[in-house]
Amino acid sequence: MTEKNTSAPVHVRTRFAPSPTGFIHLGNIRSALYPWAFARATGGDFILRIEDTDLERSTQAAVDVILEGMSWLGMDPDEGPFYQMQRMDRYKEVLAQLQAAGHVYPCYTSMAELDALREAQMAAKEKPRYNGTWRPEPGKILPPVPAGVPPVLRFKNPQGGVVAWDDKVKGRIEIRNDELDDLVIARPDGTPTYNFCVVVDDIDMAITHVIRGDDHVNNTPRQINIFQALDKVPPIYAHLPTVLNEQGEKMSKRNGAKPVTQYRDEGYLPEAMVNYLARLGWSHGDDEIFSREQFLEWFNLDHLGRSAAQFDEAKLRWVNAQHLKAMDDEALAALVAPQLEKRGMAAADIADGRLPRICALFKDRCDTTVALADWAVVFYGDTVQAVQEERDKHVTPAAGPALAALAEALQEGAWDKAFIAAAIKQVLAAQGLKMPQLAMPVRVLVAGTAHTPSVDALLELMGREKVIARLKNR
Repeated sequence: MTEKNTSAPVHVRTRFAPSPTGFIHLGNIRSALYPWAFARATGGDFILRIEDTDLERSTQAAVDVILEGMSWLGMDPDEGPFYQMQRMDRYKEVLAQLQAAGHVYPCYTSMAELDALREAQMAAKEKPRYNGTWRPEPGKILPPVPAGVPPVLRFKNPQGGVVAWDDKVKGRIEIRNDELDDLVIARPDGTPTYNFCVVVDDIDMAITHVIRGDDHVNNTPRQINIFQALDKVPPIYAHLPTVLNEQGEKMSKRNGAKPVTQYRDEGYLPEAMVNYLARLGWSHGDDEIFSREQFLEWFNLDHLGRSAAQFDEAKLRWVNAQHLKAMDDEALAALVAPQLEKRGMAAADIADGRLPRICALFKDRCDTTVALADWAVVFYGDTVQAVQEERDKHVTPAAGPALAALAEALQEGAWDKAFIAAAIKQVLAAQGLKMPQLAMPVRVLVAGTAHTPSVDALLELMGREKVIARLKNR
């Protein structure tokens, strides 16, 4: 293939081209993250293309999840989405050009004949491939055209020589043309096939860099030959290693992968997801936690990994926890509020100004916004359900007098941490108790668990009325 001239500056144009035949999972979205990041890092353009030619399996619901997931992660395209089914006239126009130039020919070999050929080749331990029966050559006599049989159109793959490219991940790759048979590029009904449509799209959209999964490596030599038949220079390729699930299998819906949007619903932050996904195949030294801005400042194609990356949900939760702790409390409250409303909390109550302070108090203990909402909900509900084991352990008859005394001591006075701390100290002295003997049952009654931040901060945020009611409700 002709190498690109890298001396002149290139305006980078990348693309993500998913097929909407199932939900988009983290392995898919990782393949979108790098072309998006490369375009952003270089001041280029990122194009979204929906490859929806598989009419039986493509669904609008799958398209919606792709758009929703990318929007949530802040990976908005500069152009698109473009839909291949809306470009059929253009494909047929280019197909006609190739046919007129002698790069395409009709093939009347039936499916039954192809199956028999494949079986014979496999029995002879040969690589299954089309044998070129209908390929026109000088002096060759073709079989009689069968009546009433619509042909497929095949691309005349060059014979002899190699197809070669310098892959930005895998290095130099060379494939002998003799290993490639003549690709079907249009079906009997005239519908063009994947490898052909991709090339036309990449030409029309002026794609400079194709960054995609390495399951496409086998398509690349075929696509390069089509580029060259159209007298166009192929883009630069970077084929990313597979993302494996926690069992070491290729991440897929069949192997238990979740839709990207499910992580949103489970309380993960988009910034944390971008951080985690970026490290699934790329690195910047030993940096584990970084912002979106740092990622885009650092990203290039030279530090893409060559080995398959393995998804680790525990690591993802840890990364999410780090971002959650560093997040502005007001912004965090804006994410927690809708989750509280889903749990039946009134929007007016949530808007009382406490939620950012609640987030500040509990975010160091949480790894998702759902976990944070689990804490926040006890501040807004009318009742709290204590962990029974902790209730039995701490809310004992012996603690009753001290709890009653604290409820009484909290009735009057300025409701702040200093007042609450003083009331607790007073009760401890009067009852002859140590702090845990009072603090533990107070936590269980007020928040449902003995494991909370400082008692005075907890009670101050809970509010006098709720605190006293819960201390009395033993």
